[in-house]
Amino acid sequence: MIRTARYIIAALLCAAGAAQAQWEDAFAAFDAADRLHAPSPGGVLFVGSSTIRLWDGLESQFGAQPVIIKRGFGGSRLSDCTHHLDRLVTRYEPRMVLVYAGDNDLAEGRTPLELLQSFQAFVDGVHRKLPATHIAFISIKPSPLRHELLPQIREANALIRDYTRTQETLEYIDVFTPMLGADGAPRADLFRADALHMNDAGYALWKRVIAERLR
Repeated sequence: MIRTARYIIAALLCAAGAAQAQWEDAFAAFDAADRLHAPSPGGVLFVGSSTIRLWDGLESQFGAQPVIIKRGFGGSRLSDCTHHLDRLVTRYEPRMVLVYAGDNDLAEGRTPLELLQSFQAFVDGVHRKLPATHIAFISIKPSPLRHELLPQIREANALIRDYTRTQETLEYIDVFTPMLGADGAPRADLFRADALHMNDAGYALWKRVIAERLR
């Protein structure tokens, strides 16, 4: 039994190390960018998965905001954003954080409740060091490729939306609804050929929705 316990602990440590190594190139790039031009505290920070990483020109999309920081790392999950808070969020001391992640979690089999718990841990971690920082969750988008996950996406979005209503420093930004067509299906015209990542029209829609919510 002792040997089994040691094996489990070793496996968990190995998995944690692999997860860290998986994002090391992305974090090294963030570190290099910070050394070249350190963002001023009090900015607006976007973090999350490839949807954030692939948003070309994000830093200049919202002209009224003097400091926009983009920290997206492709393939990441909401749980990864939570695990790496110090390197992704708190070091920048932002006044507002917008986080987009969750569809990768669901695609890997995590439940809507687990997503809520990951977001709650994200909020707790940020507010432990930056209690006044405003946190906005960008709803999980309805990708045509993941049409079968729509029930879980709706449930996860609803759970997180309801949670954001419990604190003044939290906000839910609904991009899910305007990305659906009249038939209730994801709008294919907003996505690239892979039916997963957004095209320019998709990002233009996001810009319109998000611009009204920046603080």
